[in-house]
Amino acid sequence: MYLKTISFILISILLISCSGSGEAISQNNDLVVIDEQTRETCISFGPNTQRCSFIHDGLDRFYLIYKPQSLNENNSPVLFALHGYGSSAEIHKSYTDYEELAEENRFIVIYPQGYKLESFSINSSSHWNVGAWTAASNINDVDFIDTIIGFLSTKEQINKNRIYSSGMSNGGFMSYHLACNLSAKIAAIASVTGSMSRETLAGCAPNHPTAILQIHGLQDLVVPYVGMGDLGMEPIEDVLNYWSNINQCNPERLFAVVDYFNEKGSIDFINYESCSNDVEIKLIRIPSMGHTWPSLNNFNISASEEIWHFLSQFDLNGRISN
Repeated sequence: MYLKTISFILISILLISCSGSGEAISQNNDLVVIDEQTRETCISFGPNTQRCSFIHDGLDRFYLIYKPQSLNENNSPVLFALHGYGSSAEIHKSYTDYEELAEENRFIVIYPQGYKLESFSINSSSHWNVGAWTAASNINDVDFIDTIIGFLSTKEQINKNRIYSSGMSNGGFMSYHLACNLSAKIAAIASVTGSMSRETLAGCAPNHPTAILQIHGLQDLVVPYVGMGDLGMEPIEDVLNYWSNINQCNPERLFAVVDYFNEKGSIDFINYESCSNDVEIKLIRIPSMGHTWPSLNNFNISASEEIWHFLSQFDLNGRISN
């Protein structure tokens, strides 16, 4: 009995010392990594994926991180993938299907989890604080994303000039919000069915020309293409014209309609070019699409493929020279 007691004490001491030094321990058959420096805890969450949690502004926050097997150890690009209002990091991960693209192109994908919104007028399981209908929120999501970037910088060999943000709906709004308020670290952004809020547009102050991709459907009734003034959602045309002016693009847009000659309909491709630092603004407008994430199966294009193909051409300094 005495020897068993001593053995238990020694094992306990070893586990505590491992967790305190930032090493891995096994807990319920999951890999657990506790980082002493960042106070961040990561557990296995599927193939090449971890769920990392930490305290931010006194709140329990977390994100999912996908690191491909073929990850380039030096200077890997990072793509933030932001879920929609009331959704989750796990759900967004399931339908964006960025993993195959990440394996092929050797970039890290971050799926942050928004925090719940509780106020006298509105309640939601999750949101990104961008003003407009989320104006009752006091969550500092810009600093939350910035903190994640800081964590990544300490544990991964990331390319700090190639950090991108993409998002669906409220996540698209947040991507614009990051382009305005975390401009020094966000190279380019993509929004699917999102827009800019009135508050984001009014306070926008990017410090470099920023490449922008907007994917939107003309049948979207949740975030209408023409905007929704009562909820502080700016019209898509106004948003793109704002960035065209900021980026000093040629005001003459290039307009092309592609007809796929099937039941899925045509797509409008609209480009603003000759911008500062050779960045670009691109609108993929789908006349038959509502509030959804387009895929090859339903709208002839994959939003995920379009996003990576577009964003990967740019870094903080503009278009990447070949």
